[in-house]
Amino acid sequence: MKRKHIKKPEKQRKIALERITILFSEAKKIFKEEPKLADKYIKLARKISMKYKVKIPSTLKRRYCKHCHKYLVPGTNVRVRTHKGHMVYYCLSCKHIMRFVYKK
Repeated sequence: MKRKHIKKPEKQRKIALERITILFSEAKKIFKEEPKLADKYIKLARKISMKYKVKIPSTLKRRYCKHCHKYLVPGTNVRVRTHKGHMVYYCLSCKHIMRFVYKK
């Protein structure tokens, strides 16, 4: 039997998106004092986005590592370079490389 993929109600999805943005802002505030707690906030935000089928905004997607799910701060735990129309993020904790396209 096929499982039906039912979307959550729009009100719940809106609340989930608000929670995700709040968690990212809290992770940004607390990163210097407790980086592990900031990483925990990111993991929680990802779980919320998966449960309620809400996409994390692209501006926030660049703030965590897709491989180890750590909060990224340029100069602290991520190296940012530009290369042929791409922003190249190199996570210093797991050595994963992420590329994002940017317009000149």
